[in-house]
Amino acid sequence: MEAERLIATGRHALTESRTALDIVAEAWQAQALAQAIGSHLALCGPLELRSEARGLSEISGGRGVVDHPALRTGGLRATQLTGVTEARGALTALGALLGEVGIALVGVACATDEEGLYWQCIEAIDAADEAGDRVRAMLRRLAARDRDRERARPPDPARGRAGPSGRPG
Repeated sequence: MEAERLIATGRHALTESRTALDIVAEAWQAQALAQAIGSHLALCGPLELRSEARGLSEISGGRGVVDHPALRTGGLRATQLTGVTEARGALTALGALLGEVGIALVGVACATDEEGLYWQCIEAIDAADEAGDRVRAMLRRLAARDRDRERARPPDPARGRAGPSGRPG
C-alpha cells in the first residue's frame, strides 16, 4: 500500500482509539510506519533525503518497535508499505500523524495512574518527537532543493522581461 494511504489509515485508527492501550498501540504503529518510510526513502528517495531517512529508519524509542508488546495483537501496518509515490506529501502527512500521536500520548500519560503505562507513553512520545524532527529536517531539505533549482533555472521568456533586480518586471 502506498505511504500516504497507510498514514491516512493510521490517522483514522488513532482517532478511533478509545482506550489508553489502543492509543499506545497506534503510537507504535505510527513509529513502525515512520521507520518503514525512512527505510524506503533511504534506499529509493531523493539523494538529499537519504541521510536523514536512514536516521528515521533507525529510530526505535529505546527498543525495536517491531517487538513492542502493544503491536503483537494486530500486526504491523507498516509491513504493507509498497512505496512512497511523492516524498513531500508522504512526509507532510507523516509529520501530522506523529504530531497527533504525541498529543494523544500526552493525554494518556496525564490521565493514567499506572507507572508502567506512564513510562511507555513517555518512551513513545520521545520516539514520535525524534521521528518528527527527522521528518521536518527532510521537508526543509526538499524545500532548499526546490529553491536551489528555481534559482538555477534560466529565465523564462514567457514570464516577461527581467527588470533591474533580475526578476520579471
